[in-house]
Amino acid sequence: MSFSAEAKKEMCKVPIQRHCCAVAEAYGVLLYANSFSAGEVRIVTESKEFAVRVPKLFQKAFSVSFDVLPERENAGKHIFRIIQREKLAAIYRTLGYDCRQHFALHVNFALLEEEHCRAAFLRGAFLAGGSVTDPRKRYHLELVTTHLQVGSEVEALMHDMGYVAKRVLRNSSTVTYFKQSEPIEDLLTLLGAPAASTEIMAAKVEKEMRNTVNRRVNCDAANVDKAVQASREQVEVLERLTEAGVIATLPVKLQEVAVARLLQPELTLSELAESFDPPLTKSCLNHRMRKLMLLAKEKTI
Repeated sequence: MSFSAEAKKEMCKVPIQRHCCAVAEAYGVLLYANSFSAGEVRIVTESKEFAVRVPKLFQKAFSVSFDVLPERENAGKHIFRIIQREKLAAIYRTLGYDCRQHFALHVNFALLEEEHCRAAFLRGAFLAGGSVTDPRKRYHLELVTTHLQVGSEVEALMHDMGYVAKRVLRNSSTVTYFKQSEPIEDLLTLLGAPAASTEIMAAKVEKEMRNTVNRRVNCDAANVDKAVQASREQVEVLERLTEAGVIATLPVKLQEVAVARLLQPELTLSELAESFDPPLTKSCLNHRMRKLMLLAKEKTI
């Protein structure tokens, strides 16, 4: 089962209690369903849990039943239809519409004054026309409706609730979407899917830990490369100084550093400093090594 299907399954466990919330949720379902007009209501879903919930929801909200129910043999998609005029008229009256008029649907905000009704409305919209991507891949939640004006008004509603969404047109539909993990987590919790929200948080923590480890590994690898390159340059310079007979003329402390580096080119500067008896500080060894490198430049060896 996909992450989106799991989220919808969790939302369908939210009990249908208040009549006002049942109306609000059914309202969201209708505005984001496959078809909602004065001639037909058509809802198509692949969610078994939503297919069980939607008849109860419409009975509670509008006291109507569906004229066409899903066929058992059609296991992939569940299709619900209402075509009887009196049932459609009852739905329109409850939502404050006049089915004798033909105009673009708007959101009736009078039905969504309470926070719990707004949450129910958005839950219905998500169940009918929403999806959320597996957070292990990317962060993306969207609501899709064919009612263009509804899309912009729902975006405004969500903004008023503290959810700043983006909107785009896709194939004559309005898509309201989020691409940040935090608002998706908060919205899923509001809609009744806290487990899905927690899974996004866990995926985000895992990604951050993996990125931190990768950054450290890359940093360590870069430091090793720098150390290897520095050691290679030091050995090349010291070999030239040795061949020119310069090393033998230097103070004992510099001779010791030159010999130690030539014998142990694989060691980092810190490891090389610790190999002396008594050990040198890294700063001291670095100072002596710089003297040797400078000496090579002065003698143009």
